[in-house]
Amino acid sequence: MVKKKPRNSNAPIDLASADSESYLDYSKHRSCWRHMVAHLQAQKKRMTKHEIEEIKEIFEFTTPCFSNTFPHHERSKRRRNCKNIIIRKEKKKLDTAAFEWYFRNLWKSFSDDKKSSFGYLDCLWFSFYLKTSSREKVLNWIKKKRIFSRKYVFVPIVCWNHWSLLILCHFGESLESKIRAPCMLLLDSLQMANPKRLEPNIRKFVFDIYKEEGRPESKQLISKIPLLVPKVPQQRNGEECGNFVLYFINLFMDGAPENFSVSEGYPYFMKKNWFGPEALEHFFRKLDSIPKPDL
Repeated sequence: MVKKKPRNSNAPIDLASADSESYLDYSKHRSCWRHMVAHLQAQKKRMTKHEIEEIKEIFEFTTPCFSNTFPHHERSKRRRNCKNIIIRKEKKKLDTAAFEWYFRNLWKSFSDDKKSSFGYLDCLWFSFYLKTSSREKVLNWIKKKRIFSRKYVFVPIVCWNHWSLLILCHFGESLESKIRAPCMLLLDSLQMANPKRLEPNIRKFVFDIYKEEGRPESKQLISKIPLLVPKVPQQRNGEECGNFVLYFINLFMDGAPENFSVSEGYPYFMKKNWFGPEALEHFFRKLDSIPKPDL
């Protein structure tokens, strides 16, 4: 049996790259910055005060720590073997680690041909972008994603303890095109919370992405990219928003049109009756049936 090579506890913490060992390790333990620090200390990782402060600055915009929100293996009262079953005793809001695990399994379920038209950003990157100290790093990570070569790019957003989904459509096309013009869709399962309050930050986010890529479009043209908020099915309680975002992604990948023009309205399937609660429950039961690795 091959032994796992121990990590160097004296190695510096690298937050500059989304592919770094430190970042990938945090992605498994990112309910809150305090848990990340505790996790590293439990592994006898030596950290300076500056490194702890950097973790706090970058990750404090993530969702609060939701204790026991991630589905986990547990023993039944009858002591049955439930080793390969994920039990969700009650619905609780997804934290970022749970969301990311579900999303990656969902992404794997689509064919390579289907995925070639789509891209996605990590569910924490928008929150990181809002923090001045990490903005430059986030824009550099996004540049490596080559989103202008994709028809659609999913940007999960978690702000104010609520999940919503931004979809960047046809960003590689001309802003003056009448056939496949760029636009943005903001899907929110709690419209009473006023999803448009995100618009100023979204527009600054998009402008900086164009600027980082060295695109020729002017700020005036970029500011005219439509931000549309379709009337989609709404959640029934305060805990379902993350589930809805995952299902929005699943359905959009299944039915997104090849071409989409703002002048023709929203994609034909994106309406208030897009899906019902039974379909959402069935979707999540399928995800829950996949054994979860230890995080």
